[in-house]
Amino acid sequence: MCRCVQPVSGRTLPSMEPRILGPRDGERIGSGPASARVVADAESTAGAFTLTETTIPPGFPGPPRHSHRELTDAFYVLEGTLSVHVDGETRDVEPGSYVSIPPGNVHAFSNRSARPVRFLNINSPGGWERYLREIAEIMRDGMPNPDQWRAVMARHDFVPAD
Repeated sequence: MCRCVQPVSGRTLPSMEPRILGPRDGERIGSGPASARVVADAESTAGAFTLTETTIPPGFPGPPRHSHRELTDAFYVLEGTLSVHVDGETRDVEPGSYVSIPPGNVHAFSNRSARPVRFLNINSPGGWERYLREIAEIMRDGMPNPDQWRAVMARHDFVPAD
């Protein structure tokens, strides 16, 4: 049963239950050398967003340049230097930096440094954790074939730019 709340805007929205996670709590998803801890998923946020704490190793090339039709992709750097490529420009962002990429903007991220990078990844609307789970599953036995990659991307609003 959905408990609903009536915010100031007058729209009725599904409510979220209070949630407290400790630093070791949450689902852990690994895909290759990267790992993510799901802090908030679509189910716990009534579909509003997904929040992951992600760690990528030195030299991590990141995903291919891509965009999203509906998803806003945001990053908040906790440790290390994250390289973010947005619409033709690459910037190295340090701890405390925030990057927000609205739908339709081509972007990618990587770690060009010699140290790990840890960041929060906020995706709205929620559901990005399903993409992470599928990628981790197809990478269990090594690098998947390109058709597998494309199928997962197509299901999760991941539009390759190249």
